[in-house]
Amino acid sequence: MNSLLDKTADVSSLSPLTLAFMGDTVFDLLVRSELICEANRPVKDLHSAAAKRVCAKAQADGIRAVMDMLSEDELAVFKRGRNAHTGAIPKHASSADYHYATGLESLFGWLFLKGETERIKELFEAVRNSYDEVKHE
Repeated sequence: MNSLLDKTADVSSLSPLTLAFMGDTVFDLLVRSELICEANRPVKDLHSAAAKRVCAKAQADGIRAVMDMLSEDELAVFKRGRNAHTGAIPKHASSADYHYATGLESLFGWLFLKGETERIKELFEAVRNSYDEVKHE
């Protein structure tokens, strides 16, 4: 019997919002894993720290910081996600930030479903470093 993780999807046929659905989880998992590895803290503190990194503003800032690292195909996936009609935008996010965050999530979902974990790590590290740069300015 094949494991669920062995299954693959035809990523070229998936909508950008479907890719973002997956990418949201991938990005959130990376943030949570990083926070847990940093230090053992109360769950309330973990949740608060994670929320600051997975919000639309932080994700939008992150993708803007690494845009020049993207290949032509990755940029196309990002743009499809950014330009997707998402419906309601959360009241705490600007429209531009929300769309950029959706683009980032689409990209991470696309990479995950293609099995490109090394590229995910590389981009996540660059996004994370952009957060650190903002904190030190």
